[in-house]
Amino acid sequence: MSAEQNTETARQMYEAFASGDVQAILDRVTDDVDWSTDAAIPSAPWYGPRQGKHGVVSFFEAIGKTGPVTEFTPLAYASNDDGDVLVFIRYAFTVTATGKQVAMNMHHYWKFRDGQVCYVRSSEDTAQVAAALTP
Repeated sequence: MSAEQNTETARQMYEAFASGDVQAILDRVTDDVDWSTDAAIPSAPWYGPRQGKHGVVSFFEAIGKTGPVTEFTPLAYASNDDGDVLVFIRYAFTVTATGKQVAMNMHHYWKFRDGQVCYVRSSEDTAQVAAALTP
């Protein structure tokens, strides 16, 4: 697939996230997708590596249990000759348990195989997340 097609797939996945349509996201990932945040702190239940579609489901369940997303705006997309896609995002949420709000920039890196996402890495402001999760 071309970089343009892969970028469009990433856009569709973000639209699906915004509408709460996890199935549409699952439809666009490989069965063996490698999905992970670059961060790992015990207090953030969505951090860490996940494998396969069941891992993607658990990732979104963990985000949903933490609190509502109040902003999710992809600001820029870039791609390379291999069809990998990098996205710069503005992201905000409120932690239900503490009432604390988080607003940050986030980066997603997407790799594709046969038109589907096979590898995802996400980076975000872990210090801000840890502070918001701490009562």
